Amino acid sequence: MTIRAQAVIGAAYGDEGKGLMVDRLAAATQSAVVVRSNGGAQAGHTVISPIGHRHVFHHVGSGTFAGAATHFSRFFVAHPMLLLDEMAALENLGYRPRLTSDPNVQVTTPYDVIINQAIEMARGADRHGSCGLGFGETIERNLRPEFTLTMRDLFRPDLKARLIAIRDQWVPQRLKTLGITTLPEELAAALADQTTLLRFLEDCDATLDHVSLWPDRRLAQLGPVIFEAAQGLLLDQDFGAFPHVTRSNTGLANMLAIAAEAGIDMLDVVYATRIYTTRHGAGPLKCERPMLENIRVVDPTNAPNDWQGTLRLALLDLGLLRDAIVQDLALRRKGITVHAGLAVTCIDQAEGAFAVIDGDGVMMLDPADAAYEIARATGLPLVAESWGPQRGDVGRKVDVAA
Repeated sequence: MTIRAQAVIGAAYGDEGKGLMVDRLAAATQSAVVVRSNGGAQAGHTVISPIGHRHVFHHVGSGTFAGAATHFSRFFVAHPMLLLDEMAALENLGYRPRLTSDPNVQVTTPYDVIINQAIEMARGADRHGSCGLGFGETIERNLRPEFTLTMRDLFRPDLKARLIAIRDQWVPQRLKTLGITTLPEELAAALADQTTLLRFLEDCDATLDHVSLWPDRRLAQLGPVIFEAAQGLLLDQDFGAFPHVTRSNTGLANMLAIAAEAGIDMLDVVYATRIYTTRHGAGPLKCERPMLENIRVVDPTNAPNDWQGTLRLALLDLGLLRDAIVQDLALRRKGITVHAGLAVTCIDQAEGAFAVIDGDGVMMLDPADAAYEIARATGLPLVAESWGPQRGDVGRKVDVAA
């Protein structure tokens, strides 16, 4: 029997409407489980429910408003401090999603956050654009077996001793390697404060009230799977413009690995793009503009912040979009059949004909035909076009098998 799963992948630098597409798929899939296939709490996928509830999903899958459960795959990084905040926010809206996690999910500590923020602050004007949440530093620390911390480890009777070792041994070693001799005052105080440790232990204990361990290999038993990627293909650690990348694989790679282990035979993949391009923080951005002609950019989620600055804007580069998708689809499939289609979002923000580029050429697109033209340029079928921020604003059938 063929076991089929769905997937949503950002085709650029993130913020392409992945949350909206996952919500739309979950609403059409009974008893779905949304699988976080990469990234961590630095993700920010905005969903507005049919009754107006708005939430920016960081840990929890973007299908929650449609009744979907969430599974953290082994490629995900959990952040207990922020997970509890998110669960509280969702409970205030009336939602208590079911959460499962592969035992090998890596866990961020406050000490990873301290190191991450110290690194970015030391870079001054040359910041890479990190969110300052400790994601990359969590992965770095877990390369050392004596300092690993996973979801499974939250059950350890010696968890406190493990955290003390991370604080007293790993942090000094890591800072020395980085050439950081003095921490900013507020970070030094947080590192030295015993309350930091004790509060994190409480967070770990509370996390166990929300999350059940469940291995990726048994994923298909949880329900129909919808993979939800974080960031976008142009930030992939293997294919993006280093060092301005995320420390994960943002496309098919992790999904294929999980699917092969879980016995999933077929993936229906939706690649998502806006009608323009956005980027956080530093790094290359072709055809960047302070504003985009005939496009009224609406993005309340990505407000300016101290870590990533102001959201950057550019014309949509069809050649770059096409190349990124082709490169992702060229990955070894592990015997899994992949059907791919394109979703185009934020069309409602166009107030007239707008420009996109393809190679050295500039094309003007009419909003009414833009989604079809963009999909045609990628060589993929158009499977969805969004004329607003809610699932009811998505036209066409979000089903790449149709």
